[in-house]
Amino acid sequence: MPPRGIDEYLAGLDEPKRTTLQKLRQTIHGIIPDAEECISYGMPAFRLDGKVIAGFAAFKNHLAYLPHSGSTFTALTDDLAGYESTPGSLHFPIDKPLPKALVQKLIATRLKEVSRRSSDRVRKRDGLTD
Repeated sequence: MPPRGIDEYLAGLDEPKRTTLQKLRQTIHGIIPDAEECISYGMPAFRLDGKVIAGFAAFKNHLAYLPHSGSTFTALTDDLAGYESTPGSLHFPIDKPLPKALVQKLIATRLKEVSRRSSDRVRKRDGLTD
């Protein structure tokens, strides 16, 4: 059965994964304090205005930051040098939280994507695009 919340998810992890992800959780809350915590695809996530903005997960040999977008990382290639990633997850060591400055950039980039998509939808709806 999937966890019902982030506290339950974290409680199921061994150290140092739990502490490292708790620090990431606090960092995310500091950047987007109005975000609602949720579980998305069985992993902790943070939602603003109905859109998932950020998330994280623990795996056997690494932790992952999840932007819930396949295009966030391409905008930050230089900032992500030295990290392993897939199109949808940024991997980091189980005992070393991501730097706050990097998390700020990841979230800012994701918020711009969400805002741009939202305004594009409004423009289409109102017949303002081709």
